[in-house]
Amino acid sequence: MKTLSSSQVWIMAATAGIAVANVYYSQPILHSIGAYFRISTENAGLISVLSQVGYGIGLFFLTPIGDMLERKKLVLYLQAALIASLLLTAFAPHLYVLYAGSLLIGVFSVVAQVILPMAASLADKNRGRIVGQIFTGLLVGILAARVFSGFITNWLGWQYVYIFSAVLVLAVTGLMQADFPSVPARFSGTYSGLLRSTLAQLSRFPLLRKTALTGMFIFGTLSAFWVTLTLYLSGAPFYYKASQIGMFGLLAAAGALIAPVFGSLADKGSTYRSLLFSTSLTLASAILLLMFQGSVAVIWLAVILLDVGVQATQVSNIAVIYSLDENANSRINTAYMTSYFIGGALSAFISIQLYDAGGWSWSVLFMCFLCIAAMANVATLRSGK
Repeated sequence: MKTLSSSQVWIMAATAGIAVANVYYSQPILHSIGAYFRISTENAGLISVLSQVGYGIGLFFLTPIGDMLERKKLVLYLQAALIASLLLTAFAPHLYVLYAGSLLIGVFSVVAQVILPMAASLADKNRGRIVGQIFTGLLVGILAARVFSGFITNWLGWQYVYIFSAVLVLAVTGLMQADFPSVPARFSGTYSGLLRSTLAQLSRFPLLRKTALTGMFIFGTLSAFWVTLTLYLSGAPFYYKASQIGMFGLLAAAGALIAPVFGSLADKGSTYRSLLFSTSLTLASAILLLMFQGSVAVIWLAVILLDVGVQATQVSNIAVIYSLDENANSRINTAYMTSYFIGGALSAFISIQLYDAGGWSWSVLFMCFLCIAAMANVATLRSGK
């Protein structure tokens, strides 16, 4: 039975976290970048948007190649391209080169989404726990990115954020290439056939459709919450500053710490119970927000419950989809994650419209609807519908 050593798991977790962190480095330092290029904060904000757009592009067009090309080699190519993109951004001579660098950083940061199915292919024993640990590394990378970039910018300047990141990417690339076996390609068709096959996975596996729908609803809940929380806390009766609102994000670390626990439950065949419990936590957070509006303490508690619920659902879902077909893990992962991010984007858009129309209460009611829909979908896992 295949498995991974503890050191290999930690190297993969670090590689995933360091890669995905690059998408978020720009968010807290947009003002510094804008001042350097003498542009408005709004124009500087495009840097962050382009990184997100690039991640979506890479997710659909690059991550399925993990089934067509030997994954260890694909990781090397993506890491090399990411290093080049980071250096391009750090030494950008003018704004449009910076924009291009930001887009490319997003595209090649999807190496994290190649590593997850790679880990699933290399481990039969304790697969859910291992995937959960690597996903924890990914989450820690997201959480640490803003703190890291802010500290480095205050100390040396924003360019050094990308220079240091390039060094970190180079370091973990060396570790990955030195310590991991090759994973042979599982798809022998054309690239266009590969993309068609990626979409076909949704019709091929009913269980993938169900987990993708659960992921859409739950990540949609998280997106709806965070996109309107800033609006809520910046107005009456709070009037919080951006730095104060940002402190709420620190509680998201709770989700990163508990994620492997739910991966272990999936290994023991407890997927239904794990998903039912995790989606219940998200519903509980929404109900608390609805019942106790205006309470900062309740918002803190809701942040913890919501983040734990969302991350636990994600880890349980990933453990399920990687058991469907080892030969198509990258395509299955792409189909799932694309659905996941579509759900987040649509829910964020709808939540903003509801907030404009009816305020915080309408947004929270929408969150409750999404949570209930997710729980109803999870119930079909047990009924076999």
